[in-house]
Amino acid sequence: MSGHWAFAFGVLGNIVSFIVFLSPLPTFYRIYKKKSTEGYQSIPYVVALFSSMLWIYYAFLKTNTTLLITINSFGVFIETIYVGFYLFYAPKKARVQTVKMLLLSVVGGFGAIVLVTQFLFKGAVRGQVVGWICLVFSLCVFVAPLGIVRKVIKTKSVEYMPLLLSVFLTLSAVMWFFYGLLLKDINIAAPNVLGFIFGIVQIVLYVIYSKKEKANLKEPKLPEIQKPAVIVVDENMNKKKIPELTQEQIIDIVKLGLLVCADKVHVASCPHDNTCAAKVENIPKLQTVKA
Repeated sequence: MSGHWAFAFGVLGNIVSFIVFLSPLPTFYRIYKKKSTEGYQSIPYVVALFSSMLWIYYAFLKTNTTLLITINSFGVFIETIYVGFYLFYAPKKARVQTVKMLLLSVVGGFGAIVLVTQFLFKGAVRGQVVGWICLVFSLCVFVAPLGIVRKVIKTKSVEYMPLLLSVFLTLSAVMWFFYGLLLKDINIAAPNVLGFIFGIVQIVLYVIYSKKEKANLKEPKLPEIQKPAVIVVDENMNKKKIPELTQEQIIDIVKLGLLVCADKVHVASCPHDNTCAAKVENIPKLQTVKA
């Protein structure tokens, strides 16, 4: 009876893990649209690729683990595409770091594990050793996103932590835990306990910081106080320019003034006499004063 339940949880684990492997697609679509990897890291994808390779090796050493082979074969395929896609759009520094991780883990690490276990261990012992190694690196798969969790806490933003990945990782951990428990395989069951805990932590952080981001967006912004503009006033602009008068114009003005005055005092002889004119003509010429 436990075998049937194990098979059922294994199938469910395959379905959920299939979705987990596809959950980064929106992230890589965003990378494709922006032609840049932005703040994303390649560590989760390299570690997931290495872990899938190890689980395939472990499944070949055990019996009744066909469901492990199917899902991890797909994992190797899709993670290879992700890493290649990341390398294509990553900046030079991130690209070099990713290549180093690939050489160190996938080529050097996996190759060394296969060689050592094949030559130093035999039979059931070999399966146990490989199982413990798989357990350790499965923990690394769940710990790898902690770098993103740290970034979320530091920046108080969930921009670089996909919610779908966290949700389906949690569900996947639950399915594979019961699968390993029913098969009495601690190497499968144990790491998924930690995976479940980390998944819950990521979901809680997402809920907390997404609410804060929405609250900040809704908070009304006070209008900015505009600083008064500094106006430079030229004193010369306020001074009205006095038009220059010629000597003839000044004489005419003086004559007109004398005539008005003479008219007011009733000097009757002025119109018939040239005395006024003579007196006016004898007025000395004024010098022109320039403004």
